[in-house]
Amino acid sequence: MKKRIAVAAACTAALASLAFATPASSATWSPLSFGKVTTIADNLFTPLSFAVDATGNSYVAQSFIGTLTRITPAGTQTTVATAPPGEAIGAVSSLGGNVYFAQGSQEEVRFNLMSLEPGGEPQHLADLAEHEKTVNPDQINTYGFADLDDECLAQFPPEVAGFARYTGIVDTNPYASTATQQAIYVADAGANAILRVDWDGTVSTTAVLPPTPAVEITAELAGQFGFPECAVGHGYAFEPVPTDVEVGPDGWLYVTSLPGGPEDPSLGERGAVYKVNPWTGEVVMVAGGFVGATNLAVERNTGAILVTELFGGPEQTGQVSVILPGEDMAFASVPVNSPAAIELRGGTVYVTHDAFVIGEMGPEPIGKLTTFTLTGTHHTWDSVLG
Repeated sequence: MKKRIAVAAACTAALASLAFATPASSATWSPLSFGKVTTIADNLFTPLSFAVDATGNSYVAQSFIGTLTRITPAGTQTTVATAPPGEAIGAVSSLGGNVYFAQGSQEEVRFNLMSLEPGGEPQHLADLAEHEKTVNPDQINTYGFADLDDECLAQFPPEVAGFARYTGIVDTNPYASTATQQAIYVADAGANAILRVDWDGTVSTTAVLPPTPAVEITAELAGQFGFPECAVGHGYAFEPVPTDVEVGPDGWLYVTSLPGGPEDPSLGERGAVYKVNPWTGEVVMVAGGFVGATNLAVERNTGAILVTELFGGPEQTGQVSVILPGEDMAFASVPVNSPAAIELRGGTVYVTHDAFVIGEMGPEPIGKLTTFTLTGTHHTWDSVLG
C-alpha cells in the first residue's frame, strides 16, 4: 500500500532560530548551529529536486508545474525546461556541465530521462516507464499480510482486498537521480527500485528495496484501513519508497526511503536510509527512525549524512537530521520548515524548504533555496563535513 508523495497538513514554522536540538547520540559534543544562512531564491513552487553544478548554478525542479529553473549564485532565475501540460519534472542531477532530469506522468505510467547541455534544448536519453512495464523490478516483493489464511483473506472488502497481499505493481515515479562517470542512477519511488541508465540509454535494475518491517495491525488500525477483524494482531509490510540516491565515499549508493502508507508518524518513525552496492545490488540499512525522509547528502570524505525529514520534529513541520559515520540513528536534528531536497558542495549545504506548504488552494508558491554552513565548538563541524 503506497500513498503518493504529498503533504498532509500545512507547515507554519519559519526558517528562523536556526540551532540544533539536543543531540540524539550520547557522545560528548557541544550543540551545533547554522552559520552564514543565505536565501538565494524564493517564490518557488514545490521545489522537490535540484542539483548544483561545478560553477555554483542550481537547477531546481518546480515539480508540480513541470518547470526546471536555473538559479545563479546571485539568485537570477531562468527557465531552462518546461514539460507539456499534465507532466511533472523531477530527479535532477548534473555532471560535467550537463543536467539530467525526469519528465512525465506517474498516473499515466510515462516517464523519460532527459539530458540538457549548456545552451541547448532537452534531449531524450532513456524511457524509464518502458523498463517498469517490461521488467516491473519489485514484482519479486510481497507486500501486505504474509501470514493470513485464505478464510481471513476472503473477508476483506472489495475496496481493500487488492492490498491484503500483493506483489509489486507497475508504477513509476523517478524522484531523484545522481550522475556518475559510469552511469546515471535513479531512485524510482513508484518502482521501489534503484535504476541504472547507461549513457547509451540502456535501463537496468541495480537494486530493489525490501518491504518495510511489518506493522502490527491493531483493532484501531484495522478500522482505519477497512481491514476485517481477523487481521488484528498480524503484521502488514508496506512498500518501500526510495526518494534519493547519492554516491558515498565507499562507492556505495546511499538512498532515503519513505515507508509506504501514511508518511506522517502515525505508525511510527519508519523512514530509513539504506546503502546499495552498485555492483552486486546488495541492500543494507544504514539508519532508521525518520519521518518523511525525502532526500540526503553524503559528505565525500567522512560519509556523514544529512537527511531532510518532511514531517520530522516535535511539531511535524520538518527538520534536517545528521547521521555520523558508523551510527544507525540521527546524532542531531534542526527544525527546517518543510524541507524537500538537500545537496552538499564544498562545505556549503544547499536545501529547498517551505516546499510543501498547503493553503486553501493547495501547495503555495513560497518555496526557497537556501545555503548555510554548520559550526560547532567541541568537535568542529568542519572536521565532520569538510
